[in-house]
Amino acid sequence: MSDSKNQLSKIPSLEQIVKLPKVMLHDHLDGGLRPQTIIDIAREINYEKLPSYDANELATWFRAACDSGSLVEYLETFEHTISVMQTEEHIKRVAREAVLDLARDGVVWAELRGAPELFTRKGLTIDQVIEATLAGYQEGEKLAAAEGLFIKTGSILCAMRQNNLALEIAEEVVKYRDQGVVGFDIAGPEDGFPPTRQIEAFEYLRKENMPFTIHAGEAFGLPSIWEAIQLCGTQRVGHGVHIADDIDFSSNPPKLGRLAQYVRDRRIPLELCPTSNLQTGIAQDYFGHPINNLWKLGFTVTINTDNRLMSRTSLSNEIYQCVKAFNWDLATIQEIVINAMKNAFTSVEVQNHIIENIITKRFAEILNN
Repeated sequence: MSDSKNQLSKIPSLEQIVKLPKVMLHDHLDGGLRPQTIIDIAREINYEKLPSYDANELATWFRAACDSGSLVEYLETFEHTISVMQTEEHIKRVAREAVLDLARDGVVWAELRGAPELFTRKGLTIDQVIEATLAGYQEGEKLAAAEGLFIKTGSILCAMRQNNLALEIAEEVVKYRDQGVVGFDIAGPEDGFPPTRQIEAFEYLRKENMPFTIHAGEAFGLPSIWEAIQLCGTQRVGHGVHIADDIDFSSNPPKLGRLAQYVRDRRIPLELCPTSNLQTGIAQDYFGHPINNLWKLGFTVTINTDNRLMSRTSLSNEIYQCVKAFNWDLATIQEIVINAMKNAFTSVEVQNHIIENIITKRFAEILNN
């Protein structure tokens, strides 16, 4: 037992982290395209607005364009990715490659999210978008299995909070709940578009016993988180990083405000995305990100990528940056991965199976090698 504890206290390298089983709860499909795929499709459809048609240069451009410190400017880069996802085949390709890329990074459970309304510019129906996405995920799982990799995926359907399609998308979530759709979300600009604008959708989902998460506390403050939890009834908070604003860190020990204490004590999961949060101005560097303080205070922390293309990142990299900034050991990583799996939008049977037979066993195997 002591040898096992000693091993878990070790600080892992990036190479070790890649091999670890990981769980992703917050990853946008249209924010994780391969640069070369964008170029390939752009040429195929005669889309001439890309800033570069070299894959490496394009990847660099996306990361630089998103390092503005503004969520609004960050979101503008999606025009390019959305433009190349307007046919069923292109959506399938992007979804298939996303699952395979995540599997190669060691992700064993992935909830990918996208807003179907964004991919209907060329005539696709909402149903066609959803079905193409789900087909792509299934193809990606099969390709991963052919490489000896285990991954299971779930689809979260987003509604754009500035539009008025939330109830329609919520109905689609329920319609496809047994075909791979696992939950609902609202995304887009927070300021001026509080989650309560879509309250009818959330009431419908609760009546239908369907889980949902809400982007809140990413670029806007505590009122957004409070509304998402207390008025809309969200089961998880997308980002939620501004909950740190309700904590007095100058006090010893830090003093939690009423909302922060409620979020912590009710174990409401925070879908934190460190690199993305830095890009939208939450802190100057990883060491200044509140994720470690929130973890130490007992919040239900999960770690995610948000948009792998825009942040030029992977889940392994997100964890590695926290390892470097906060000296996270293997025990911490394992606990955070299990935290995420316990709060995945799937059955307890699936959660327990993946925790016991995939995550715990794989950590043990890696420690013993």
